[in-house]
Amino acid sequence: MAKAVKRPPRVQLAPGLDAPRILTGLWQVADMERGGRRLNPRRGAEALRAYAEAGFDAFDMADHYGSAEIIAGRYLASPGARGKAFTKWCPAPGPMTREAVRAGVGRSLKRLGVRRIDLLQFHWWRYRDLRYLDAMAELARLREEGVIGHLGLTNFDTDHLRLLVRHGVPIATNQVSFSLLDRRAAGRMSEFCRASGVRLLAYGALAGGFLSERWLGKPEPRQIPDWSKSKYKRFIDAAGGWKVLQGILAAAAKVARKHRVSVSNVAVRWVLEHKAVGAVIVGARLGESEHRDGNLKVFGFSLDASDKEILAKALSKAKDLPGDCGDEYRKPPFLTASGDLSHHLVPEAPPAGWPRRARFDSGTKWEPLAGYARAVRAGNRILVSGTTATHGAGTIVCPGDAEGQTVYTLDKIGAAIEALGGRMEQVVRTRVYLKDAAKWEPVARAHGRVFGDIRPVNTMLEVSNFIGDYEVEIEAEAELV
Repeated sequence: MAKAVKRPPRVQLAPGLDAPRILTGLWQVADMERGGRRLNPRRGAEALRAYAEAGFDAFDMADHYGSAEIIAGRYLASPGARGKAFTKWCPAPGPMTREAVRAGVGRSLKRLGVRRIDLLQFHWWRYRDLRYLDAMAELARLREEGVIGHLGLTNFDTDHLRLLVRHGVPIATNQVSFSLLDRRAAGRMSEFCRASGVRLLAYGALAGGFLSERWLGKPEPRQIPDWSKSKYKRFIDAAGGWKVLQGILAAAAKVARKHRVSVSNVAVRWVLEHKAVGAVIVGARLGESEHRDGNLKVFGFSLDASDKEILAKALSKAKDLPGDCGDEYRKPPFLTASGDLSHHLVPEAPPAGWPRRARFDSGTKWEPLAGYARAVRAGNRILVSGTTATHGAGTIVCPGDAEGQTVYTLDKIGAAIEALGGRMEQVVRTRVYLKDAAKWEPVARAHGRVFGDIRPVNTMLEVSNFIGDYEVEIEAEAELV
């Protein structure tokens, strides 16, 4: 039987950044404001005060969650307010200049009415748009200036989280989907976070409400009422369908009866007990329903070996969701908890027709200096020069880290191929040159995560007297047929 808990336990997500182990998520503000409706900021602030007074005083929001930042700002400006603002900046593609980054952060500062954002979480839509490194460099400067307390990411996969950490960006958290249905974060992501000290902020632990008694024994819904449930219904389908969900719910219900808690409590507790997870985000529908007392019950029990065995048996019948964390934001149908944001992923339109020969330059200083192009399209072939992890005019990404440089270099190659009208799926040959052959395996694995289904021919060589402070150089060829 669960014991009574009066306040949620707290966790130090990073030095100087503590929070309750359940954060109050405000993404449902966007859904509640569909159709032009706006929530009353005063009433919303009153609802946040009730959460804060119960110990749930960290609020997770974003620049596109309707008026969530305005409501949080109204609360934070009220007498005796106690709370932390965790928000997200999700910019549209474009140059990440000093002015653009500071304007984006400035909008959140103004809406929140604060001088310092406790945790600023950054989302990026396309990894082959390499300007995210410019954004992170400027955000790091804002952190040094005290405008941002801590930097986090949202929906970054393991490769690109690792790249930023190895590049020296001070990342405190990564916010990802994590639940009994979506266990992608339990593997390589958790391993890296535990090794590097990055804490996971887990959302979707209740799968939009599907992981609750409400759906136990119920028929599969024909219509989905909101964006959030639409997203998680696709997760259910990918995991094996409604029958698999019912098996998981039945197992969670058995555990819940033993501890006299709810199915939702069991679902959240299962995520919280993963060591890489700092906190779970549970959404609130301000003014409509509150779950403070229910959330407290999560901390009155633990899952023992028999509980975990019951859940594991049900999970063994579910398929693992494909890909890494955040992939659903970068592949069709791009539906998020705030609606269809696929317009962020539309690349610049290629020319209507291609000349017999066309070239693409990535902007490094060496291309004009040494007289070569990053890539050339000749008829139906695209050839990409030996490419290194050079960002912009000369910044070396992940110095000394061969795996991180491989991830960046392959993104850079993909950007060049796409700029000339091709796709990575059309690559037929790659050549990989290593400074140190002993580092072949992490490089090969990074190559495999990009080309595992494409399977071009490949050559990997160690090269003595490597030019420049690089660990790896890669070239590629694509056939547009």
